[in-house]
Amino acid sequence: MVMKDIKSRLADLGIAVPEILLPAENIDLTKWAVIACDQHTQDDAYWNAVKTEAGSDPSALNLIFPEIYLSENDREERIKKIHTTMQAYLDEGIFAPAKRCMVYVERKTPLNPLRRGIVLAVDLEKYDWKPGAKPMIRTTEETIEERIPPRMEIRRGAALETPHILLLIDDEEDFLLPALSFNAKKHEALYTAELMMNSGSVSGWALDSEDDFPILAAGLEKLAEKAGKDGILFAVGDGNHSLATAKAVWEEYKATHKSTAGLENHPARFALVEIENLYDPGIIFEPIHRIIFGADPGDLLEQLSGLKNVNCKLTEESENVIGIECDGFADASFQLFLDDYVKQNRLEIDYIHGEETVYRLAENDSRPATGILMPSVEKKELFKTVAKYGPLPRKSFSMGTAGEKRFYLESRRLSRAGG
Repeated sequence: MVMKDIKSRLADLGIAVPEILLPAENIDLTKWAVIACDQHTQDDAYWNAVKTEAGSDPSALNLIFPEIYLSENDREERIKKIHTTMQAYLDEGIFAPAKRCMVYVERKTPLNPLRRGIVLAVDLEKYDWKPGAKPMIRTTEETIEERIPPRMEIRRGAALETPHILLLIDDEEDFLLPALSFNAKKHEALYTAELMMNSGSVSGWALDSEDDFPILAAGLEKLAEKAGKDGILFAVGDGNHSLATAKAVWEEYKATHKSTAGLENHPARFALVEIENLYDPGIIFEPIHRIIFGADPGDLLEQLSGLKNVNCKLTEESENVIGIECDGFADASFQLFLDDYVKQNRLEIDYIHGEETVYRLAENDSRPATGILMPSVEKKELFKTVAKYGPLPRKSFSMGTAGEKRFYLESRRLSRAGG
């Protein structure tokens, strides 16, 4: 039997080795690294503090579009500035020379001493978010199609991408990441950084040798065999709409380029992500709560009480916050009800990490709101539930609290000379 070369084995698994860009040695990584753009979407004070922290220094803040600002009138100007800054950073030596590697990452947070992952590129041809699709890279939550076009404006024409997408593997034995950690730590770290806003620290080591890739390929092949035909190898744990946006931009690019020459390895075909193990002790599944602006808590409670498989009551701490109890993941009918309730009453809903934030928003007299505290969920149910029933209702769970989300640090070229 002829053994496949390692590049082909990795390609069959939907992954590739990217050209990683990291800030040059003179760049302050604490000011560079900022939290995922889809966090703190109702907390302007947080993003103002990030701006203050970064100051005028080079920062990934200048390469992203915090989603709190997506609805503002200056979106087009913001996007132009982001694209201009990306090219300027490339031209002005803000990045060190690109390194062809994957990155083994260890993250420490105030709540968890260790979370491990691997930064690599995934093939968007192996991913599809549409209902009924069964690719090896599978979405775990409902994708809202209308959320994709505004995000496409940002990615389309961008010179760079920097990742906050987290994909999960179902490695209950926890054999793969420890093996890669052993290899990676034989060498000096690529970076070590304290993260702003009391968010812990992060370190990364290159995986780029002939010894590293066979370990990764063999481990993922074992997990793929366990998943079986039409099974899930990678489940989207975070950044669902970002990955869907990358897919949409790639499909758009293919449609507008009649010649297929060079498409097989075009940068836009891939997305930079971090792979983590579902069973990593550093991954804690947290509920994502709801806040409905303008809702009357009494009326909302009465309406919710009519749903099956849901128990709810006002919390003892606040007459504006409703606590929800149910088994496992919330039933799809729950989110469908909220969507309809918000639409019929012309209200606004947002999705919040952390109970403290829910109570603070619900008690804000200047903007009346009702909070809904969602139940905790069991992460061990994730893969089999999605494989059997399809994507969960959107915002069903969060991997950790807001401060534990991925910080932008690594980057990758998203375009190349000649398009």
